[in-house]
Amino acid sequence: MKVAGTSAPPGTAAAASRPGLRELKKQRTRDLLLRSALELFTQRGYEETTVDDIAEAAEVSQRTFFRYFASKEDAAFFVSRLAESHFVEAVHARPPDEAPLDALRTALGESWSTIGEAVEQLIPLDLHMRFYRVIESTPALLAAHLRRATELEEEIARVVAAREGLDLDADPRPRVVVAVFGAVMRVTERIWSARDDAGLADLRDLTAAYLDQVTPALTGNWRRAET
Repeated sequence: MKVAGTSAPPGTAAAASRPGLRELKKQRTRDLLLRSALELFTQRGYEETTVDDIAEAAEVSQRTFFRYFASKEDAAFFVSRLAESHFVEAVHARPPDEAPLDALRTALGESWSTIGEAVEQLIPLDLHMRFYRVIESTPALLAAHLRRATELEEEIARVVAAREGLDLDADPRPRVVVAVFGAVMRVTERIWSARDDAGLADLRDLTAAYLDQVTPALTGNWRRAET
């Protein structure tokens, strides 16, 4: 509590918001494990890499690995979960009068830069993008990726339904539009991953081009006219 007539020392608020040395050490250990895992996955392959390999590369114990990640899969999709959370937050922030597909598309466009910045605080962006190619070529990872995509679609469909004032279980449109949007993302990921020299900008441009082809059929106001 601030007492009248006094002022806090310069930088106190900023210092209070910064993590302490213990927390910084934990973050660095987690990030080192994460980077070691993804580098090994891209170099050796996911199935060929063990938790012991990751711990050894990070120069920590297996026990330390499990303090931060429940499994190899948990480490593999840690950055993806971060990226997805940025997108979901961007959808929540869209104006309520925006048509559903427009909201999804604009949210995706707005989250590209924040996603890139957030990823680079953990690992090199190039490593993150290279790992996407590993997902496409690894059956176990691809199955997990598709399962997680389905779960994300359901979460976003609930956000869309709430925005539109619809009952998700009675009205199929939120799930349909999110499924179409997710299908476009899936197609672009697959095509993009087959291009060895493609970067993040290429994925963004390819996604925009494919969305251009489905947007006219799905845009519009879903709200019922007031009587």
